[in-house]
Amino acid sequence: MDVLETIKEQVEGNPIVIYMKGTPDQPVCGFSARASQALKACGVPFAYVNVLANPEIFENLPRFANWPTFPQIYIDGELVGGCDITLELYQSGELKPMMEAAAAKTEGDEG
Repeated sequence: MDVLETIKEQVEGNPIVIYMKGTPDQPVCGFSARASQALKACGVPFAYVNVLANPEIFENLPRFANWPTFPQIYIDGELVGGCDITLELYQSGELKPMMEAAAAKTEGDEG
């Protein structure tokens, strides 16, 4: 399968996904650490992809949404942005409702 198709399936198949360097419990860069901490603080489960463990995704993800840096956070199939945008949304109180709405949509699909 083409790597861009794999990324598309990950983005569409998970209500919330962060593409990051490392994992939420062991981030390898400060930006990934701060973004994943903001997601964790919202208390809504999310998926992650360690781009360092997936060289093909690391090389091709910037082409997927025309966003050159990591981390990349997708909520409800849409690119939210990177670390700065995610932190701004968290600090303004907008991130948690976005995550809850995306997660609720998925739960509704399963029932």
